[in-house]
Amino acid sequence: MVQNKMTVGIVYGGKSGEHEVSLQTAFAVTSAFDYDKYELVPFYISKQGTWAKGNRLTAPPASVDALQLKGNPEDTRDALNTLFSRLYGGESEIDVMFPLLHGTYGEDGTIQGLFEMADMPYVGAGVLPSAAGMDKVTMKKLFAQAGIEQCEYAYFNHIQWKRSSDELIVNMEGQLGYPMFVKPANLGSSVGISKARNREELIEAVEYALRYDIKVIVEEFVDAREVEVSVLGNEEAIASVPGEIVSSSDYYDYAAKYTDGQSEMLIPAPLDEEKADQVREAALSAFRAIEGNGITRADFFVRRSDGKILINEVNTMPGFTPFSMYPLLWRETGISYKALLDRMIELALERYELKQALQYENNK
Repeated sequence: MVQNKMTVGIVYGGKSGEHEVSLQTAFAVTSAFDYDKYELVPFYISKQGTWAKGNRLTAPPASVDALQLKGNPEDTRDALNTLFSRLYGGESEIDVMFPLLHGTYGEDGTIQGLFEMADMPYVGAGVLPSAAGMDKVTMKKLFAQAGIEQCEYAYFNHIQWKRSSDELIVNMEGQLGYPMFVKPANLGSSVGISKARNREELIEAVEYALRYDIKVIVEEFVDAREVEVSVLGNEEAIASVPGEIVSSSDYYDYAAKYTDGQSEMLIPAPLDEEKADQVREAALSAFRAIEGNGITRADFFVRRSDGKILINEVNTMPGFTPFSMYPLLWRETGISYKALLDRMIELALERYELKQALQYENNK
């Protein structure tokens, strides 16, 4: 490690349907780091799950393609040996890991558990908030327990759908009404989501969602503004100014988020001061409900009919692409992109040191 420089391992790619989103996020983040303070070591995970460790980055990569490293089983072994070197007495060349993996195996607690087992500090949410934030059903149950208002929803797994689809459809029609939004329970970036306006579309939407997960959540349609708040911190978190999404499509889908660039972000959101404060406080409540740490983006509906604030979901691994809301909200709040990265690393090391001080043996 170069003297006085911190070495950060950047992990990206992954086996999920959000592999390409992760690459875009990794390129944006590696392009924004202060290379006078950090050296970066890229760890690329292929769609097949193999790992490849790249050479140290002392300057931003030339392109997204430069981050797609070629790997084989030996490269996977070498990469994981680097990650786990703290466990067998060696001095790790990595000071902190920075996961930029969206979706399954990235923001669901699995990679976080790997870092915990490797005794490695890492940026972002821990195992529990990652898992709870990824599973939309578990998330909504925690919100309900915390008394955070949300829209009506129903959920079921693939076996229940196979055995009782007619009954489920009738129940959803009675509880939610059309239109409904159908989503895989464990996926982000609006992948696998459909809007169903009738029974035929509902069946198609469920079958589509089941391609991405074995559990499906179906939500009522809310005529509302979409407002988002970024949260940063561990035990004493802070909330950014709210921002509003004005989508270029029927809803804020994958294309609207990452490809067409036509959705409008209003930062700060045009809310009166009292409403903005209410949304910010609700974001902190949602963060606490999942026992969050590090970073989270909380997404809300502000219902047009009466202005009621309804939590939609939280995202514990929000994107950092040029179209991403999370860093833009902090920029408007007064924290630059580089300062945000610095703070995220500080929070990771703070959490690691706190856990290191805990006693795990029963020595009275």
